[in-house]
Amino acid sequence: MINRTVNRTGTPLVEMRDISISFGGIKAVDHVSIDLYPGEVVGLLGHNGAGKSTLIKCLSGAYQKDAGHILINGQEVEISNPRDARAQNIETIYQTLALADNLDAASNLFLGREIKRNGIVDDAKMEAEARKIMGRLNPNFRKFNVPVSALSGGQRQSVAIARAVYFNAKILIMDEPTAALGPHETQMVAELIQELKAQGLGIFLIEHDIHNVMKLCDRASVMKNGQLVGTVNVNEVTDDDILGMIIMGKQPAKAA
Repeated sequence: MINRTVNRTGTPLVEMRDISISFGGIKAVDHVSIDLYPGEVVGLLGHNGAGKSTLIKCLSGAYQKDAGHILINGQEVEISNPRDARAQNIETIYQTLALADNLDAASNLFLGREIKRNGIVDDAKMEAEARKIMGRLNPNFRKFNVPVSALSGGQRQSVAIARAVYFNAKILIMDEPTAALGPHETQMVAELIQELKAQGLGIFLIEHDIHNVMKLCDRASVMKNGQLVGTVNVNEVTDDDILGMIIMGKQPAKAA
């Protein structure tokens, strides 16, 4: 069970205020404001084309906003590309995971950022560091010496998450992390998310599955036609309430 005790009295990790983005004169995101606190998971829902992925790509640096403000720990920042996002300790884990299938977990963890000694890649040091971070996140992970192509979906998620956390992610964007996973694998990812929450990370979870949002998230923000329908505390609403927000654009009585 996800621990939903989140302290929202301090400064948010992320504040996105009045964000707008247009493509060819069509507003994909229209004056949307959302926030995220340390140790919190906020689900982003909506039909395809609702604007949730476009909004969050402003935070990851994949798109640039036309208007609005992004604040990290209360300070306004400009995020023009993924490098800017990483400089703000923002990491994105896409459905594709961007893993090199022919390499093992440690090589994927340090891909492009290899540890070297005297100019030579230090495989032993990288494996030791990989074992350390995986021990924190997924103590049952044992397959350090096989290509990640041989890993299950949940294990691959573990490697992608470990890479983000090792390089000091404080804000994690996860794009449907349990898509195409079975019940056991989905539970593994749920446990990983719980561990990240306990370590104080903030997570934006882009989801289509309302059941996953009810299970994994503290709050849910629903978008429709580029606008924010509303944000609700998950433990104060039902599946049907959220479904009504997605389909009808109707906000339930209890909104966060």
